[in-house]
Amino acid sequence: MFRFIRGIRRKLLAEQKFSRYLLYAIGEIILVVVGILIALAIDNYNDNRIIRNKEQTYLHGLKNEFETSKWKLEELIQVNKQKYENARLIVELIDHPDSPPAEQQFSELLFNTFAFDIHFNPNNSLLNEMINSGSLKDISNPELRKQLTTWIATIEDITQQEDDQQGQQEKVLNMFRTDDNSIRTVIDLTGVGQNEIGLSPKNSQISNLSLLKSITFENNILIFILSSQATEKAHYQPLMEDLITILELIKLEIKE
Repeated sequence: MFRFIRGIRRKLLAEQKFSRYLLYAIGEIILVVVGILIALAIDNYNDNRIIRNKEQTYLHGLKNEFETSKWKLEELIQVNKQKYENARLIVELIDHPDSPPAEQQFSELLFNTFAFDIHFNPNNSLLNEMINSGSLKDISNPELRKQLTTWIATIEDITQQEDDQQGQQEKVLNMFRTDDNSIRTVIDLTGVGQNEIGLSPKNSQISNLSLLKSITFENNILIFILSSQATEKAHYQPLMEDLITILELIKLEIKE
């Protein structure tokens, strides 16, 4: 095609037909431009195809991560609820001083309430990699990008609340770091000492029931309950809503 046009151009120049030569020259330029545009379009198509394939890989990975995080959060909400419900039972024991519990019952309530920490540890390895590498821009859905960006900041807020709750728990546990109360009694009567640590129960045990008469103990328990409920209602429940929204957006973008 270009050889044919060049032949016409030489012929027109030889015959000194400049206007026609100019027309064919413009046509030649247009063909070159069209060829360049086609090449660019092909390159853009290939680049977009690569980005979309990459996006699908990310979406499948994010779906797996957030489904795991959802399961973790569901479990954590239940554990947190059990902790503050057990703490509420301790307060009920305080409210009935004429009917003191058995030492073992009190020990089991103490252990089930304060033996475990609360910490949400979501699966964010892929999301962090995407953010650090700048690949979050490959997610085409703007609402999903926004939700993924704010997710990390939300997790940081959750961690602060969990630290506060842990601090309230530590205030209760600090009451066992004295000569007045005994952690050993708790772990002996719950079987933790023998089953987990390998300690034989002591023949004589220090009673912890005096804690039920302590105003400081009651105050610490009540603050712990309030902090635990705040963690659930103001943080875990909204976080679960965000998590469900993110999963729904991811599933909408996945091409099966």
